[in-house]
Amino acid sequence: MRQRRLPGSQVAPIIESMSSQPRKILLGVTGGIAAYKSPDLVRRLIDRGAEVQVVMSRGAQQFVTALTFQAVSGKPVRDDLWDEAGEAAMGHIELARWADEILIAPATADFIAKLTHGFAEDLLTTLCLATSAPITIAPAMNRQMWANPATQANVRTLKERGVRVLGPASGEQACGEVGVGRMLEPTEIAAEVFTTRGAVGPLQGLKVVVTAGPTREKIDPVRFISNRSSGKMGYAVAEAAREAGAHVVLVSGPVQIPTPLGVERVDVESAEQMLSAVQSNVAGADIFIAAAAVSDYRCREVACEKIKKTSDTLNLALARAPDVLATVSRNESRPFLVGFAAETEHVERNALTKLINKKLDMIAANKVGDGLAFDKDDNALTVYWQDGKRELSLTSKAALARQLVELIAERYHARGEPQNHNPTPALTAAHAR
Repeated sequence: MRQRRLPGSQVAPIIESMSSQPRKILLGVTGGIAAYKSPDLVRRLIDRGAEVQVVMSRGAQQFVTALTFQAVSGKPVRDDLWDEAGEAAMGHIELARWADEILIAPATADFIAKLTHGFAEDLLTTLCLATSAPITIAPAMNRQMWANPATQANVRTLKERGVRVLGPASGEQACGEVGVGRMLEPTEIAAEVFTTRGAVGPLQGLKVVVTAGPTREKIDPVRFISNRSSGKMGYAVAEAAREAGAHVVLVSGPVQIPTPLGVERVDVESAEQMLSAVQSNVAGADIFIAAAAVSDYRCREVACEKIKKTSDTLNLALARAPDVLATVSRNESRPFLVGFAAETEHVERNALTKLINKKLDMIAANKVGDGLAFDKDDNALTVYWQDGKRELSLTSKAALARQLVELIAERYHARGEPQNHNPTPALTAAHAR
């Protein structure tokens, strides 16, 4: 089994840095029309497992109410440096220390200028001066304001100081003009905020191949056999792996989900096409995560023309479809293998059987059916490996994927080291029967 390991001195710090604790993000909202997107950004960050505290400038309150942000974040909004209750114990310093990251979205030209020159005239600018947390800004303004030499000089200065600048994008603006200045979409900002920054991510430098979604097996030119997989879990895993620093190739069945930023996507339809795409991309991969719901059977013969309704019954002869995960497992130089087991009954027994029979390194199992998992935005998993298991409780698929990827990274780097935690039932031949 091939393995690319970091030097021993680097492994422990990486594993120790991984945590399932919520990321504490202070979201600053300034006075631009793009502020209407910021409540959605709060939800996107929370979906990824973050705890979000909103701080609004006076101008932002002309576009969106504080009540809106309180409703989506679950926290009272802070907006006043002179709030007697909030500042009784130097609340602005407490907030500055609380945040793991400060994100300003939208960041207007005015705010960027104040941040560059060290103004501390309100709560938000004061927090930015008083924090040791990294700062990210998502600019949003008229195209001429963005192109102005003063703004460009300010942005260059902030970048030199380590401030991360996301965007802006090009497109139609609220003023009717078209050009660079639009704030990135909330999904894009959330993805970038959770991308490893500064430190080495737990999957930094590794190649990860992920499969996602269902496959379709043709019956005739207009009909097919498939399943209820939406692809949401697999796409979340691909995005989480990319955030952890990996180069990610996503082999996807037919789904209606946008490609995660920075992820290389290969579209397929059938199990045979998925196997071919995986085999083409898994060479040189360090980790293979098989999250797709691949069809177990396909039609023995596919009709060349649409089958007409000529009788009350129709018999279809089915044959086994290619087993993508089992095939990769038999490769002479195989990556670290992670399977999924979606079961309606005997979840642990069936998962352990699959773990043994397909010689996997890990398997993530969950119960499906009766409204569970498929087509849902949340999920729960029990992850098994040779000498242990871990429960990942019900949460959004985005947050769950980050926890799963952290665990995969931990197990990948710890291979070959003695393990003595959360032992599974003995993995014997009894599980494989």
